Amino acid sequence: MRFLAVLLAMTALTPANAAAPQGQLPPQMVAAVKSLHPQQGRIAIDQASATLDLGTAYDFYGRDDARKILVDIWGNPPEAATNVLGIVMPASASPISDGWGAVVTYEDSGFVSDDDAADVDYNELLGQMREGEADRNAERKRQGYTGIHLAGWAEQPKYDPATHSVIWAQDLTFDDTQAHTLNYDVRTLGRKGVLSINFVSSMAQLPSIRQAAHAFTAHAAFDPGARYADYDASTDKKADYGVAGLIAAGVGVAAAKKLGFLAILLKFLKPILLAVVAGFAFLRKRVMALFGRKESEPAEWEHSVPVEPEGVGERGNLRGEPD
Repeated sequence: MRFLAVLLAMTALTPANAAAPQGQLPPQMVAAVKSLHPQQGRIAIDQASATLDLGTAYDFYGRDDARKILVDIWGNPPEAATNVLGIVMPASASPISDGWGAVVTYEDSGFVSDDDAADVDYNELLGQMREGEADRNAERKRQGYTGIHLAGWAEQPKYDPATHSVIWAQDLTFDDTQAHTLNYDVRTLGRKGVLSINFVSSMAQLPSIRQAAHAFTAHAAFDPGARYADYDASTDKKADYGVAGLIAAGVGVAAAKKLGFLAILLKFLKPILLAVVAGFAFLRKRVMALFGRKESEPAEWEHSVPVEPEGVGERGNLRGEPD
């Protein structure tokens, strides 16, 4: 994953909290930003039969806006927006400013039992996830990519039986950089599937993301009839795995290819597009290869965005206060 290694190293070339001036952006990108409709308060996630209560601390961008952000503004290929139900950002941020965003998705997996949640040895699970790392990285190197390593838990998995939600965060490293990357997951269990909110950012964002993640677990809830407690064993589909399997899949090698990882990771590309245009072709090549696109498959944004180089327990309003 040389893309990420180079990307993280190159972010040092831009101010840490600088927003990209709109005068430097392509007109179609500026138009896309102006066309967005961020929402606050209670947000219905109809596809998941769930509701997010965001208060005024966070903005939610719905499915259509999320596609504009991912494809038109952040420059992802169109398939990056597949199955994305929305994006959450701090209300103080925008898609063209630094900060984090979280991709919201839903998996119709069936009912995920929490019977094993209290019995998992997460340190042992971490070791199991590392067992195949050498083989996976050897294959990656044969394909021309650098290795990806699970350094440890940035936050050890924790299941909250009151909200039927599980949080975990991975500390990732890559062969070509000393920088550490944060991959933070929030999963809320429902009657028929799992609502996922996924963040990928630098480790420096951990305090802010942790605060948001824990707040989301308290204020994300499935609607009546779709709640975890509504499960009917006689009629409902049940997943083949429990909470332990859910976490294992999330921290395994598949996590490096999941949509949430791609969508948020590519956010870091924005300042680089403005400051280091010459590196874009190399970065894009690594991203396309990593996520299964052939170099011969052009994305619809490839030639259209020229850039000039520069020299709940109980439900309530979520205000973003620390616990």
